[in-house]
Amino acid sequence: MAIRTPDRKVATAARSATRAPHPGATLAPVPLLMRPSRSRIVRSLSRHAVTIAILVIILYPIVWMVAASLRPNSEVLGRLGLLGRVTGANYVSGWNPTSTLHFSRFFVNSLVVSGLSVVGNLFACTLAAYAFARLSFPLKRVLFGILLATILLPYQVTLVPQYILFSKLHWVNTYLPLVLPKFLGVDAFFVFLNVQFIRALPTDLDEAARIDGCGWWGVFRRIIVPLSLPAIGATAMFTFINSWNDFLGPLLYLSKPNLYTVPLGLNLFVDASGTSSFGSLFAMATLSLVPLVGFFLASQKLLVEGIATTGIK
Repeated sequence: MAIRTPDRKVATAARSATRAPHPGATLAPVPLLMRPSRSRIVRSLSRHAVTIAILVIILYPIVWMVAASLRPNSEVLGRLGLLGRVTGANYVSGWNPTSTLHFSRFFVNSLVVSGLSVVGNLFACTLAAYAFARLSFPLKRVLFGILLATILLPYQVTLVPQYILFSKLHWVNTYLPLVLPKFLGVDAFFVFLNVQFIRALPTDLDEAARIDGCGWWGVFRRIIVPLSLPAIGATAMFTFINSWNDFLGPLLYLSKPNLYTVPLGLNLFVDASGTSSFGSLFAMATLSLVPLVGFFLASQKLLVEGIATTGIK
């Protein structure tokens, strides 16, 4: 049976259709994109204007504090604007609040307390979260419910019993009341944060690690910790901020000026019975923001990822 060949005209038309257009040939006009309507432009501008206004309201107190730290002490509270005479005397006088102490001492004390608090919280909260998320033991759900219930308990309720306990142990005027509880997993919120993140991790990885010879500790160290870095970064960030800004705890347990942290050091510039040095106060408050901003920039990626993914997957 003979096979019919395609018609010569059809083959010629197909070749001409796939051939590149002649350089001098004119192409068919492409329809222009539709311009956005006026109402859409107005809505977009309105959203941007509202966002900028909210940003200005949020940042204005910080910008005003920085500007006030550069003004003479007599003009600090007399201006709401940002312009005025500029001087660096507030930073010089604020760095030496007393004849025997420099403000750098308060920075070192706060870094020690905050750093140990971060280490303690990461150690205790990640281990407790791993136990609640992966291990099986009696009364697991009951204990986890009691742990979450402590979040509802106000901090002020436990102040008196804790102070009596630490006073009996002769820990007053030391950093132990501020640091040691962090190693015992007292921050239930961070335990819950890490539990939710670890539960989202596939258990197949744990089983594969145990087949390769890892025990529970090996699974925690080689699997859970590397995959939980976003939640760990969020825990470290919030712990550092809370410890650095804590005023009530150091006020209760520290009475020696050489042990003061930054919040207590800033309180030295406010005198209820005499003249307060607000210029030096704002100057040192501006410097106290530097470690917080630096720590945030260093862990920003882990912080944002931890907040975005914890409890969602």
